[in-house]
Amino acid sequence: MKLPLKHIIILVICSLTGIFVYQTYWLTGLYRTMKQEMNNNIKDAMRTSDFNEIVLRVNELQKDNVEHGSVTVSAGYGADGKSLVTSQTVSYTDSTYKDTLHTRTETAVDTLAVNDNDPDASAVASSESGLDVLLKKQDSMKELILSVQQGMHSGVDTYIDINLQKYDSLLTDVLKAHNIDVPHHTLYIYSGATQDSSQTFIDTLGIAGDSTYIPSPKAIRYDYEFNRHHSQRYQLIMEPITSLVWKQMTGILVTSFVIFLILGFSFWFLIRTLLKQKTLEEMKSNFTNNITHELKTPIAVAYAANDALLNFNQAEEKSKRDQYLRVSQEQLQRLSGLVEQILSMSMESRKTFRLHPEEICLKELITSLIEQHQLKADIPVHITLETEPEALTIVADRTHFSNIISNLIDNAVKYSKQEAEITIQCRQTEETVTITVSDHGIGIPLDKQKHIFDKFYRVPTGNLHNVKGYGLGLFYVKSMVEKHGGTITVKSESGKGSTFTITI
Repeated sequence: MKLPLKHIIILVICSLTGIFVYQTYWLTGLYRTMKQEMNNNIKDAMRTSDFNEIVLRVNELQKDNVEHGSVTVSAGYGADGKSLVTSQTVSYTDSTYKDTLHTRTETAVDTLAVNDNDPDASAVASSESGLDVLLKKQDSMKELILSVQQGMHSGVDTYIDINLQKYDSLLTDVLKAHNIDVPHHTLYIYSGATQDSSQTFIDTLGIAGDSTYIPSPKAIRYDYEFNRHHSQRYQLIMEPITSLVWKQMTGILVTSFVIFLILGFSFWFLIRTLLKQKTLEEMKSNFTNNITHELKTPIAVAYAANDALLNFNQAEEKSKRDQYLRVSQEQLQRLSGLVEQILSMSMESRKTFRLHPEEICLKELITSLIEQHQLKADIPVHITLETEPEALTIVADRTHFSNIISNLIDNAVKYSKQEAEITIQCRQTEETVTITVSDHGIGIPLDKQKHIFDKFYRVPTGNLHNVKGYGLGLFYVKSMVEKHGGTITVKSESGKGSTFTITI
């Protein structure tokens, strides 16, 4: 079953729309996933950088364990298999004192004892922390790692201060490893407790990051809390990551856009081809109808003339006989011309087609054609011929070049209203010969001019069929002019006539 063209176009548009909607939905989902992944990467980067910063401080302590002693932090599950126990062991050799450490729970405290009489003396403090969370996620390795890391803070922070600049440097490196290279600020925020109240402090000197960066009102803040009791946390300030996500999706976006363009072009080319096929079918149908009429007319006229001579005794009177014979000859010549032109179209498309150039006097050739068209025209025809120089010649195939000029004159006569006024000018320049054929006929609409040289094309005239033709004349003219190595152009305006210019 052959679908109507309108249905095919609707189907193509719906398909393109569906592909576009699905592509948009997929890209939106991918954007959300990548944005969430980037947020997770930022949080993991803050945790990883915190761990690396602790390791650096532990290494500093271990460089001189005689002066500072040693620190050991461990974590694991208790005997019940549910409670998480963290411990920090600190060894000193030169002093004994007591200190209280706040762990990451709000209720438990660790007491650290140091004895300077025994070089190997040690104090061990342990506490249960994060029980409510870990009971729900006791199989989570991530929670265990976080607990160990926060337990390390409890021991290490007591003996050596946090190095915010080093933390920021480590954080920047980790972020760059995740392709997150943007200006930012890093803050260390903590709470200090007094006898009367608690107050949150921001270490104004402890701001690391890009010194030229000024956060906008839309800036996002990422917090990593490593001591809940004192609300100690790192805060990362940076602009929204929307543009960064889109930047990382550039390759996917470009690929999707190119694929959509290719699909759109393919569908457009398909519709264009179908429209051209439809137009070609219509032109072929019109050609068949017109050529049938054109072929039948001379045959019918010649048949009627011969019938009159044979069956109605018209041959006895010499004047009548000559008239009928002349009519038959003219119609047969017309029929021969039609067949020759159709054959020329067929030959022109063959690779074996060859021109037979010779030197032609333009004035002589065109004058002969003017006389022929004036004799056979149904309306008064006035043709003015101008040649410069007078004896202007051109090297061309006489038969085909004669048909070129004849077609242009014939069109000028057919598309004139009551009287044909035609001007033919031949000019020679340094390297070319220019021939123009101008008329004052009905003209050609601007939007139709680009199609008039197409095969089988005829300018639509609605239901008016007063001008007979089959859409091959101008196609033949253009093909033959190009075979001669020339060009043909047209200038026309509806109601004011047309001018065809041949340059060879």
